[in-house]
Amino acid sequence: MNRESVVAKKKFGQNFLKDESILRKIVEAMPKNDNKVVEIGPGLGDLTKFLVDVKSVEAFEVDTDLCKLLQTTFKEEIATKRLHIHCGDVLEAWKNTLIDEPYDLVANLPYYIATNIILKALADPMCKNILVMVQLEVAEKFCAESGEKVFGSLGIIAQSVGDARLIVKVPPTAFDPQPKVDSAVFLIQKSRDRSEKEFEDMLRVAFTQPRKTLMKNLSSKYEKVTLQEAFEKLGLTLTIRPHQVSTKDYHQLYKII
Repeated sequence: MNRESVVAKKKFGQNFLKDESILRKIVEAMPKNDNKVVEIGPGLGDLTKFLVDVKSVEAFEVDTDLCKLLQTTFKEEIATKRLHIHCGDVLEAWKNTLIDEPYDLVANLPYYIATNIILKALADPMCKNILVMVQLEVAEKFCAESGEKVFGSLGIIAQSVGDARLIVKVPPTAFDPQPKVDSAVFLIQKSRDRSEKEFEDMLRVAFTQPRKTLMKNLSSKYEKVTLQEAFEKLGLTLTIRPHQVSTKDYHQLYKII
């Protein structure tokens, strides 16, 4: 098999990033450190070839045809241990940590599992930074600030572990085949562990119906009197919407209730 004969498979959400200027921007945005790089879904290896020039890479590819192609394309890099290719489903390989040393996740993620992978990386104690290409809408949710309409549980989880920022927006023309939506590269630099599961459970309740008031949403699970006391203590109005509350206040609210 050669790369010219490869046809993108819908079941794996494959859109191969071709634009070299975007590939270079991803590499330029990588945090400067000695961490290993994990790439999920290397595809044809267009980003991989830039990554192995600067770091040692652990690549996870679910498509067996692409695994064979990558093993041929990067024969030298594999021999010199700059690249190690894991063939199979990354989510099945991912227990508490994906690899047993500090790493940065750098990848063009398939849309259909992007959010799940980012949340797994945020919970992985060995993952120190996340630099990924995803659907623009998903990137904006992770990078949103309190008060913005798209601010929700993903933005709060990201802010709870570190800093998130958008690096570059990417049009469909940068890919082959072209997706139907815009994409974006964003970076999360972790400085803390991911929040407790119970805190994230509270967030899910808080954003059940984003257009309703936070009080109404939380009342479906928590005692109204306790909530009223907590809101008063934090100076939150009873009519405040979920996206208008800061990450800090959500953590304070969780401690109280």
